Amino acid sequence: MTSFDFPRQDKDNGLCLADYVRPLQNGKPVDALSLFVTTAGSGIRELADGFKAKGEFLKMHAVQALALETAEGYAELLHTQLRSMWGFPDRADMTMLERFRAEYTGKRYSFGYPACPRLEDQTKLFAALKPEEIGVQLTDGCMMEPEASVSAIVFHHPNATYFSVT
Repeated sequence: MTSFDFPRQDKDNGLCLADYVRPLQNGKPVDALSLFVTTAGSGIRELADGFKAKGEFLKMHAVQALALETAEGYAELLHTQLRSMWGFPDRADMTMLERFRAEYTGKRYSFGYPACPRLEDQTKLFAALKPEEIGVQLTDGCMMEPEASVSAIVFHHPNATYFSVT
């Protein structure tokens, strides 16, 4: 079992990601959340470096951007599927603008971002999921390699919102 200690905002009634999970009952979990890692795969850096060496900077940037958007797009697709599996699918008429604004139930958070700023918690996520099996490694600084990878913890709580603890 993996556990995370999330920081709380330093103010009255400050938010904490743990607020989005029901407490244990008789020492046992009664709620669910999801952890995932997505990646565009290996070889992106080498391909981009090859374009850079030839002075093809537009191609270099395009390859890197496409790889990052691929990993992020798959993360968003996975989050959409999770919402459906949890019983609250997106409305059929939901617009892309509403998706970009995260106007849906539940939220996904990534370590190193404002609600869970400790990047070191990536090590716990990696221990639980073992994304090395799909080619994603953690650097000494807890960054993912390949760079075009996304990790997240997803909460289904209807009041989940994005916030900062700093």
